[in-house]
Amino acid sequence: MPGSRVARTTRGLALACHPGPTVAVTVLTALLAWSVGHTLPRGALVTAAVLTGQLSIGWSNDLVDARRDRAVGRRDKPIARGDVTAGTVRAATGTALLACVVLSLACGPAAAAVHLLLGVAWGWAYNLWFKRTDLSPLPYAVAFAALPAVVTLALPTPTWPTPWVLLTGALLGVGAHLLNTLPDLADDEATGVRGLPHRLGARRVRWLAPGVLLLGTVVAAYGPGMDSAGWALLVACLVLAVVAVTTRGRLPFVAAIGIALANVLALVVRA
Repeated sequence: MPGSRVARTTRGLALACHPGPTVAVTVLTALLAWSVGHTLPRGALVTAAVLTGQLSIGWSNDLVDARRDRAVGRRDKPIARGDVTAGTVRAATGTALLACVVLSLACGPAAAAVHLLLGVAWGWAYNLWFKRTDLSPLPYAVAFAALPAVVTLALPTPTWPTPWVLLTGALLGVGAHLLNTLPDLADDEATGVRGLPHRLGARRVRWLAPGVLLLGTVVAAYGPGMDSAGWALLVACLVLAVVAVTTRGRLPFVAAIGIALANVLALVVRA
């Protein structure tokens, strides 16, 4: 039935864009836009620019990995499973990228340059090359550090974020990379993808991810000036870090995610 094919294709596109990271980055952008004082229309514009960029990165990632995903039988990947064709995803990727360029330029030249050159371009570079090298965390560090700058540079009077915000964003990006690759280490290695987490191994990554995120917490706590909120943030994340490195099962992963969310909150509230 045509209707069922459309629904299957729509669902396949939604899953192929890496919805978790895409939604997370888009929501963070919206919160940052609100926190720095963007009007609703301007905040929506910046958020839409970031959303389309994330869609292009997510879809291009699945396109690049389609052959490897089929080789290892990844049933969670829509292209490999046959829910959506590579041609459809390719068309969606091109449309999202074009929309991203137009929307980014509408945010102003400075915001557009940072978003397209330090955000989207580095995301694509990760998909095409960095994910298979020791430098795999670098695109995440650059892109996450650039995100707050995209938001503040889109203000009526463009400004750069303070250095602690950029550093917290970079450390959040590295931690996100480590956490994001952890569930897929075995499948990635089976198809020749060996980024830094793969070379370190799951055991080390489980320690390193909360450590990097906790370092970001320290920067976020001390950067704007240590106060009661900073101490509360630091203590809470120290407890989560201890849980992350001393427990087993899913709890370490959940605790590390908790640190990441606390850092996101710090960026929104303390920036």
